[in-house]
Amino acid sequence: MKTMLAPSVGEGMPIDVGGVRLTGDLIIPENAKGLVLFAHGSGSSRKSSRNRFVAEILHEEGVGTLLFDLLTLDEEAEDAYTAHLRFDIDMLSERLIDVTKWMFERYGDFEAGYFGASTGAAAALNGAAELGKKIRSVVSRGGRPDLAGPNLEQVSAPTLLIVGSRDHPVIELNEQAFEQLRCEKKLVQVPGATHLFEEPGTLQEAARLAAGWFKVHFG
Repeated sequence: MKTMLAPSVGEGMPIDVGGVRLTGDLIIPENAKGLVLFAHGSGSSRKSSRNRFVAEILHEEGVGTLLFDLLTLDEEAEDAYTAHLRFDIDMLSERLIDVTKWMFERYGDFEAGYFGASTGAAAALNGAAELGKKIRSVVSRGGRPDLAGPNLEQVSAPTLLIVGSRDHPVIELNEQAFEQLRCEKKLVQVPGATHLFEEPGTLQEAARLAAGWFKVHFG
């Protein structure tokens, strides 16, 4: 039986995994149906305004969230100059998997999902492939699921790919990844949206789609 998550708020929570200290913001609303771990995109962090907006919508729908930095402070400073760590999909995937296991150790066998943006979508799908049935669902927003490569065929968690209808290069990459997925899956284009979903109402629509997907597949 899955563990019911107790309401909790943990801003700036230290997460010690793999010999490094990461930082996360945990919010679990009353009667949470499950918890979504966010894997942010290239050059972003747990403070991403777009991901925090999506997280707020999930809270309103009774879903908890963990937004955390995939890089340490020193790594972020290095990556600001080199931009190479944000594309190290293997490392980002390992960090996400380690943090997920860390959460399971502390909170029990709860309903877990992943929300990935940009390169974080590949990390989310790699994590889902590695952890199997422990991950109940995955959502990608404007993501690069193609970067998960052969692991796409190993994903068993129901997966929703959300792309903007005007984000043409990424649409094609999502379509290619969609064909490789062997799980329950859906690909949705948000009308009028470009890559960052900056157009009025487009991020709200992506958040609504994500919330619906997680609610259906949790419990």
